[in-house]
Amino acid sequence: MSAAGETLLAFDFGTRRVGVAIGNTLTGTGRALEIVAAERNDLRFGRIGELIDEWHPERLIVGRPLHPDGATHEGTARAERFARQLHGRFARPVELVDERYSTVEARRAVASGEPDDAEAAAVILRQYLDEQQNPS
Repeated sequence: MSAAGETLLAFDFGTRRVGVAIGNTLTGTGRALEIVAAERNDLRFGRIGELIDEWHPERLIVGRPLHPDGATHEGTARAERFARQLHGRFARPVELVDERYSTVEARRAVASGEPDDAEAAAVILRQYLDEQQNPS
């Protein structure tokens, strides 16, 4: 890790939208960046590639959805596939983070009460950063 820490991009994967957040390990902060609203893989990964070129993250973080009891489901497999595709396309380390309840936390943070995929990505990123600072 450099003196400036690592820049991280985090993703809240969805089949229609992908929330994106940016953060840094030195400051331990993460904030919502944007929502990539593209169902087609070429458009989705094209925009993600532009964000990677702009921000130069050293590591990518992907939310891994699970049932409340920790069991996997269809969305888990989709998010894991997305994580593998990120690694394969952009040759950066990818970490999966348990994202249970990230949407609930994101709704609390957004005054409109509407789901905000970018804010959910920020919640995922902050959880990752907290886990790195306070390993159990």
